[in-house]
Amino acid sequence: MDLDKALAISASGMQAQSTRLRVIAENLANQDTTGGKPGADPYRRKTVTFADQIDRSTGGPQVVAKRIDTDKSAFPQRYDPSHPAANADGYVSTPNVNSFVEVMDMREAQRSYSANLQVMQVTRSLLTRAIEILK
Repeated sequence: MDLDKALAISASGMQAQSTRLRVIAENLANQDTTGGKPGADPYRRKTVTFADQIDRSTGGPQVVAKRIDTDKSAFPQRYDPSHPAANADGYVSTPNVNSFVEVMDMREAQRSYSANLQVMQVTRSLLTRAIEILK
């Protein structure tokens, strides 16, 4: 039944967005995590890559979190000669996490999750009505 596929597609979308929200939360939690000694790298921002694939049980498409990578952009430098991770010039490498970008990603993930939840609720309502008609 196509309604089963709709439920499975929405569930996979919700699972993918949950993974994305977990990664965003990790990025925000570590936005101030620097290295502990000179030359040590700070926390590196993580990103999620999605992929579409066919669900073998339903034959319908689904979205999955394909992999979690790290952002290869450069680390911002902050002048703090008293920091334990400061280099010889007094600069500390800070994480490449931009809280504004993370919050915008979080809002987008939240909206995608909500849209998939809405589809599930409508599909459930349609299934309930179909069962009532068959009674």
